[in-house]
Amino acid sequence: MWTDVQEIRRRDFRTMFFRARSRSHFSTTLNTECGRFSPRESNPHAPKSSVDSLSTTHSYPHRNVDTLLIAPQLQSVASTMRPLWTGALTFGLVNIPVRLHSAVQAKERVSFRLLHKTDLSPIRYERVCQKEGDVVDWKEIVKGYEYTKGKFVVLSDDDFKAAAIESSKTIEIMDFVKSDEIDARYFETPYYVVPAKGGEKAYALLREAIKRTGMVGIGKITMRSNSLHLAGIKAVGEALILEIMRFEEELVDLSDMTLPSDENVRPQELQMAEQLVANLSQPFDPSKYTDDYRANLMKIIRAKMKGKKIEVPEPEERESTQVVDLMARLQESLEMGKKQKAPRAPRNAERTRGPRGSRSARRKTA
Repeated sequence: MWTDVQEIRRRDFRTMFFRARSRSHFSTTLNTECGRFSPRESNPHAPKSSVDSLSTTHSYPHRNVDTLLIAPQLQSVASTMRPLWTGALTFGLVNIPVRLHSAVQAKERVSFRLLHKTDLSPIRYERVCQKEGDVVDWKEIVKGYEYTKGKFVVLSDDDFKAAAIESSKTIEIMDFVKSDEIDARYFETPYYVVPAKGGEKAYALLREAIKRTGMVGIGKITMRSNSLHLAGIKAVGEALILEIMRFEEELVDLSDMTLPSDENVRPQELQMAEQLVANLSQPFDPSKYTDDYRANLMKIIRAKMKGKKIEVPEPEERESTQVVDLMARLQESLEMGKKQKAPRAPRNAERTRGPRGSRSARRKTA
């Protein structure tokens, strides 16, 4: 099934993508060709699409199952190719025109809508006043900061304007820091930094300098409603990557955690644990690690779209390793690792090769 889906995606993507000159046109194209998306999100007066009818029926057309699942992936790829931010990256007096593109594909997520169980109609949320119990119009809503339980400070539009950072289309690298000096917890969301026209040479220069020195450029960027973010610029292959970083106050201090010391760890246990780690060491291959939960979930969704009944097996619970069994478990783990790594002799080796002297024995007998 999934092989068929991939084949359809490879065959139809190029045609469908280049016809998508705008977001609304892309949605309309997907609506007519895949029976999935409609431009109603951008235009509430647009006619209902088949996705709306799907939410109010229990049966689904068999021939549309694969295309219904491909459509959101195509839209995600198209949105990824549109720049999220356009401006300049500067270090010293060097100015590089760049664009930011998302480095994460939203198609990996499986989203759901809440439905009314009896008729599968989508549930909508309303803004209800807790005191009066009435629905409140947007023009009667203000924003408030709750400084203590039930006590608020109301902020107006002018207050937000006064606090806003001046919008800038420049990422200024303030410092270069060694990559191994930055805690991995600081990094959050990656973006591809792509050079705009005229910035190719300076882009390649900065990339190679960062790559050879092993540094990370630290700067700030304003995105989405003038929100200020800390950012790190890294070199990955032939690309520069901008990663949104957390500020220091956003990290939880490790001193708040209760963590064990190593005083109770015996040298024999540590040696066996290190040996086990060495036995399990492999070059990093990201394709080896798959989202099994998502794969199972999509398998169930495809089956239910075709009207099939799903039987869920009971999960097996693994026993936790007790302190008393630690050495025994380490030894068992080592033995298992050796058996998995040991090369297996072919089963028909003895038949092909035969015991020594078998031919001469046959001749003498003959």
